[in-house]
Amino acid sequence: MAAGTVAARESGEDAFRQLFRFYRRWEGSDMTGVIDFSKHAGRQVVSSPLVVSSVSDQDACRAGLKPINLWKAYGLANYPGFIFIPNPFLPGCQRHWVKQGLKLYTQKPNVCNLDMHMSTKETADLWGKTQQQLRNKSSSKREPKSLLEKLRWVTLGYHYNWNTKKYSADHCTPFPSDLAFLSKQVAKACGFPGFQAEAGILNYYHFDSSLGIHVDESELDHSQPLLSFSFGQPSIFLLGGLKRDEAPVAMFIHSGDMMVMSGFSRLLYHAVPRVLPNPEGKPLPSCLELPLPADLPADSVIEPCSQDDWQVCAQYLQGSRINMTIRQVLAEGQSFPTESGMENKLDVLSKGSYHEENSEFKRHKPDTDS
Repeated sequence: MAAGTVAARESGEDAFRQLFRFYRRWEGSDMTGVIDFSKHAGRQVVSSPLVVSSVSDQDACRAGLKPINLWKAYGLANYPGFIFIPNPFLPGCQRHWVKQGLKLYTQKPNVCNLDMHMSTKETADLWGKTQQQLRNKSSSKREPKSLLEKLRWVTLGYHYNWNTKKYSADHCTPFPSDLAFLSKQVAKACGFPGFQAEAGILNYYHFDSSLGIHVDESELDHSQPLLSFSFGQPSIFLLGGLKRDEAPVAMFIHSGDMMVMSGFSRLLYHAVPRVLPNPEGKPLPSCLELPLPADLPADSVIEPCSQDDWQVCAQYLQGSRINMTIRQVLAEGQSFPTESGMENKLDVLSKGSYHEENSEFKRHKPDTDS
């Protein structure tokens, strides 16, 4: 890594960008520089305390989570406020969140990247227009991409404006109650009992996708954490510093893993340079093959995923990853600055996100510069 930083300086390229470029082309042959929390590996890895008494076993189970005392939580030396929780989900419960991310959260009135060049009627039911095509998809021949496979992002609650990089009071729709409940339990377990899920950005990645180097600073309240939930194929995540000339730490994210960025780590640069095939050698990670427990509480937010629905989800996930980042936008009693609501609402669809097609790093051919 030190050599990479030297090369970055010599080329005039900041350290973060240089390592992003390195991992964008990385084939996984040498994993010594990448932290894998599922193996508790890395000299920088430290234990992170959880507030076990803050969430009852019943509420954890309602959200599809193991009791908090069974979770493992880690941090990184010199990154206070960063918490990594390797898959704390109960068996089978990840399927609910995958299905919601593909079938429910993609529905109107939520906003997605396809709205930029398609009518509301065309994007009203992406699942319905796609499910049969995905069920019948063959890996033996190249087929046109379905609408779900063209999906890059969906916004929930306060809808993020990719152009102005702001949220606004007049561009908001109801936040999903099940995802809000999950987020609340995770935030409480990590020491943030007042967290309110107000905005969500769902990113949909494929093996040729990346997420550019950025800081999540648009929320008006930075005292509350950023929560991240990942499902599907694994990826490389880079966590940097307050400036881009600080070399980032690389880590694996596996299906079901959670990250919490708070305090000092809330405003650090980060990126996803690469999505990787399941290292188990199977189409899907083993944790996605497990059935739901038979004793879910009657008031659980988790709904069984039918075999027909899971067939579509599983086909999609064979080459994809879904990430949900949940944010509290406003502090209690805080309101948005006054601005032109109509301009803000129109601007949200005028440009794309930092995800893949508009990232400063696009898909490139081997041995060429990006």
